Amino acid sequence: MSDYLTRLNTAQREAVEAIDGPVLVLAGAGTGKTRVLTTRFAHILLSRRAFPNQILAVTFTNKAAREMRERVAALLDQPAEGLWLGTFHALAARMLRRYAERVDRTANFSILDPDDQLRTLKQVMEAQRIDVKRFTPQSLMSVIQRWKDRGLLPDDVPAEQDQEFGIHAARSLYALYQDRLRALNAMDFGDLLLLSMDLLKRDPEVLAHYHRRFRYILVDEYQDTNLVQYYWLRLLAQAEKNICCVGDDDQSIYSWRGAEIENILRFEHDFPGAKIIRLEANYRSSAPILAAASGLIAHNEGRLGKTLYPGRADAAGEPVEVHGFWDSDEESRAVAQRIESLRQSGHRLAECAVLVRAGFQTRAFEERFIAIGVPYRIIGGLRFYERAEIRDAIAYLRVLVRPADDLAFERIINVPKRGLGDTALRTLHERARADQVPLFAAAQRIDADATLRGKAREGLRGLLAGFERWRSALPREGHVNSLAHLLDDSGYTAMWQEQKTPDAPGRLENLKELVRALADFDTIEGFLDHVSLVMDNDDAPDDDKVFLMTLHAAKGLEFDTVFLPGWEEGVFPNQRALDEGGTKSLEEERRLAYVGITRARHRAIISHCANRRIFANWQTSIPSRFIEELPAETITMTGSAALERSRPAQPVFHTARPVLALRPDDWSTAARPARATRIAVGSRVFHQKFGYGTVRDAEEDRLDIEFDQAGEKRVLDRFVEPV
Repeated sequence: MSDYLTRLNTAQREAVEAIDGPVLVLAGAGTGKTRVLTTRFAHILLSRRAFPNQILAVTFTNKAAREMRERVAALLDQPAEGLWLGTFHALAARMLRRYAERVDRTANFSILDPDDQLRTLKQVMEAQRIDVKRFTPQSLMSVIQRWKDRGLLPDDVPAEQDQEFGIHAARSLYALYQDRLRALNAMDFGDLLLLSMDLLKRDPEVLAHYHRRFRYILVDEYQDTNLVQYYWLRLLAQAEKNICCVGDDDQSIYSWRGAEIENILRFEHDFPGAKIIRLEANYRSSAPILAAASGLIAHNEGRLGKTLYPGRADAAGEPVEVHGFWDSDEESRAVAQRIESLRQSGHRLAECAVLVRAGFQTRAFEERFIAIGVPYRIIGGLRFYERAEIRDAIAYLRVLVRPADDLAFERIINVPKRGLGDTALRTLHERARADQVPLFAAAQRIDADATLRGKAREGLRGLLAGFERWRSALPREGHVNSLAHLLDDSGYTAMWQEQKTPDAPGRLENLKELVRALADFDTIEGFLDHVSLVMDNDDAPDDDKVFLMTLHAAKGLEFDTVFLPGWEEGVFPNQRALDEGGTKSLEEERRLAYVGITRARHRAIISHCANRRIFANWQTSIPSRFIEELPAETITMTGSAALERSRPAQPVFHTARPVLALRPDDWSTAARPARATRIAVGSRVFHQKFGYGTVRDAEEDRLDIEFDQAGEKRVLDRFVEPV
């Protein structure tokens, strides 16, 4: 124990020994944040500044809390007992159990899971005669949880925010929902922090008790705190002000779930005289990777500022690679081939990761890995064809071409809601058994006999009529457009559009990607056979698999080799960030890019495509602005040889498309040259996707064009023609 401080570098030791007063530790990626936090905890105990139960240590995950507990015990060389160490919600629940009667509960109150929350809210809405099909409980719950994350009780919700749900009644429904929870002696997850924060704010006796108890407060991942967590911590830190927050403003990437980067940016304002300590020595990545990441994130204005540098003597490495490909299909082939080459040279697959901006991007890589026999695992989500929205859409396709498919029909008969619940489904099963016919045929007979009544009859008749329309339109529209039409006409797309949950936009993107996947096949039957083979892929346990995940899921992980595909405008940064304008959303996208690059230890490989397929059509794209922002001296920028090859802009899709073998130099050939003759500012031009427009600005081969119909866009000059 005597040498635990000597294992730290100068900045780490300063962060550990700065015990008294407010301290903000800005811990860059790979700089030893966990070591500092746990060593500081142990140092307070070993220096006898406090007893174990006088330290409040807050983490974001149970895994992080468990790891901290184990590390502290190892430093102390004895079990760490009596600690107030855990997640925000676990610690808040512990407080509320003691003072339950002061929040109108008893100590054995229940904590509802998400399903129970929705069921309770639905009961409240139905009692108020709210149309739960038009205004879904899921959407309202998302609004309520957002208010709870902001620390707002029903009476605190501003009148203008009452419009968020669309019926000017969300605030009153929120109040009724809280009343119902109180009657049930229950809380939902959001209540744990909201009610404990409210208790501390309005009950001086309780606040004084915890001021006396907690002499020191330690907080991990402070950049990810939302407003209610921020208020809760400020209340507890008012007395001693011995609060140490560890975080990285450059890795704040969770605003979509309530995180407020302003919490860490205003730390010095909240705690005057606070000490700011920067951990900048990175022990993970090579020097070129760190230089590229630091140069990129320096373009953000909303940051406290730090520059990572190598903390290891052996940090020299390869430059960050940036590759351009003709299209997204070629990109997935090249990535898979590169991974296979690495495996053959002795590189473990488990040390390779493909990090994408959005979940829909995984499909191309999954299918390519399966095709060439590279095992992979999805982190933070399901495989593409296992996702609920994809399984629903495929079930619609199965019924469309195989009406006797009972499992598929049963899956989608009431998705979206059509009033065909368990009773109606039981009636269908009984008729199918009695007549010895499939469920779809039984549904037709029940419709003809008017066996069902009311909403169930209307819902069944509408579904059957829909399938009749979609089948008759199939020869005329083609299978790709038919799926898009079916998803819209059935109400399935609208169901997800009406959801206000954070994952709804991603589900809609996945459905678009499914339509893109269908375009690779001549028929729906051929596509369904392909999906069956993919789903039947051998999933035997094997530790050596490529990791495939979104950038959000990758935070906190590290790999020897990281692939970062899809760095194009509209994909990364994503289109929503561009449409919102301003700097806040764009800066969060840049932080996400920073997180992606800093996951790599030795090799970071970025790629972009000149063409991506949107539904059945190829559309041009331009490299992400983040590529332009990477310091030139830290990267090698190449293109694919395919960029010189002439290909049709609208390729013909067919099932048995030959796989194009990439040449060995496909990772190192020059990119397609820009137009020889510059297009002048003020020129009128035509673009295949955006139509006619006027050039407003020009920078090398990039043009800012005000299109007549599509508004202002930035495109490469090679994709427009002067008119």
